[in-house]
Order: sequence, then structure tokens, then C-alpha cells
Amino acid sequence: MESITLVAPDTAEEITVYVLEETTLNQQKYLLVTSQGDTDAFILKEVAADDTDSTYEVVEDDVEFEAVVKIFQELVEDTDFEM
Repeated sequence: MESITLVAPDTAEEITVYVLEETTLNQQKYLLVTSQGDTDAFILKEVAADDTDSTYEVVEDDVEFEAVVKIFQELVEDTDFEM
């Protein structure tokens, strides 16, 4: 499982998350990630990228979230999603 380090913009705190799955919808990249030892997962949307770094934000729009969750449910068939 691939890990990535996120940096919180307001505190500069580094947070390591693990990528469970990734997908693209309408040319937008999304990651399904979790923290180590955590049973909760969340969806990140790539909002900017360059050669070395990407910027992600949590998907908060309900319609967008529902669409992406459906894709992840198909990709990760053995996992139950609760919202």
C-alpha cells in the first residue's frame, strides 16, 4: 500500500496517509485514503499538481462525493462504505 505525506496548510503538520485506491472522474484525480490503524477512510481530490508535488483537498460537495464513492465501491468490492 502506497503512503503519501500530506501537509496541513494552516499548521504545517505532516500527516501520513495510505492510498487504498485511486480513480479519475471527468479528468479529476481522486484518492481513497486512510490513516495507519484507522478504520475510517476519506476521499481527496487533486486540485493542483506539478512535477514533484500535488495539492489535495477533502471532497465536501455531496453530489461529487456520492459520484466518487460509487466508483470506489466498485473498485474495492470487499469493503462496506458507510457515510
